[in-house]
Amino acid sequence: MNDHFQKTILQATSATALLHKETIQELWSGYGKIMRIQLENAAVESVVVKHVQLPTANKHPRGWNTDIGHRRKVKSYDVETAWYEHYSKDSAARLPHCLAIERHEGEVLMVLEDLNTAGFPLRKHSVAWDEIAECLAWLAKFHASYLDQRPAKLWDLGTYWHLATRPDELAALQDGRLREAAPLIDEKLNSCKYKTFVHGDAKLANFCFAEAGKVAGVDFQYVGGGCGMKDVAYFIGSCLDERDCERLEAQLLDTYFAHLQEALEIRNDALEIEWRSLYRVAWADFHRFLKGWNPGHWKLNSYSERITTEVIENL
Repeated sequence: MNDHFQKTILQATSATALLHKETIQELWSGYGKIMRIQLENAAVESVVVKHVQLPTANKHPRGWNTDIGHRRKVKSYDVETAWYEHYSKDSAARLPHCLAIERHEGEVLMVLEDLNTAGFPLRKHSVAWDEIAECLAWLAKFHASYLDQRPAKLWDLGTYWHLATRPDELAALQDGRLREAAPLIDEKLNSCKYKTFVHGDAKLANFCFAEAGKVAGVDFQYVGGGCGMKDVAYFIGSCLDERDCERLEAQLLDTYFAHLQEALEIRNDALEIEWRSLYRVAWADFHRFLKGWNPGHWKLNSYSERITTEVIENL
């Protein structure tokens, strides 16, 4: 990290010195890294820093090294900085506080609250029902916070897989019936009356857990407008196998909507009716992307195939 960014961290935290404690993860396709920075003589003992550096050569792990993909990633970091600068403070769902954003010589630095020291130190690869319910409550609070807002400077359509940004994956899709239906699925999902901001990458790995079970969300590169079911379907698919996705579907949706109605200022039954009808459409939409992007992915299962077939037949 260059001296300019080190000074930014010191100024943002009033620390007298800093030390690179660990690299939490490399950003996708070599676009930088997320680090934990230890502080001296500051109000907090550490911060998390997201340092974006555009690579000299694309190194996508699955070989999707296209200009479209590069532009999508570059915009995603512009979106994330805009999110923290203009919108994050309005979220009723817990997320890291942003302490500073700095742009310098084509690089971007985001200085964020360290959720580990804020009481959310746990990351989970599998979850019990209570933990799933907490994540659904987080999504409900998030969606309620931004209902009917216009996503200026964010993605017009949130998520990293929506059809307009994935023409290469659509072209690679071998399922001809699904490829033909993809624009209709996309239109049905995105023409809903009730829209909010979606997180856009609400997988289990992007939730931080407290010992008592509460959660906080991270990673806002793909936040933008859309139907909240995009997040709900994607989250459920990230942490449950196909049997539990099917067995628990009604309970999962009932839990999410109970929290959503509680989070709204005024109960909105019309919203719930519309979004419930779009849950399987959102599932089919992600299935379309995944089947073109990585046809051998573990999430492509008989439940997803049945859901998608049902959606296509009802278009």
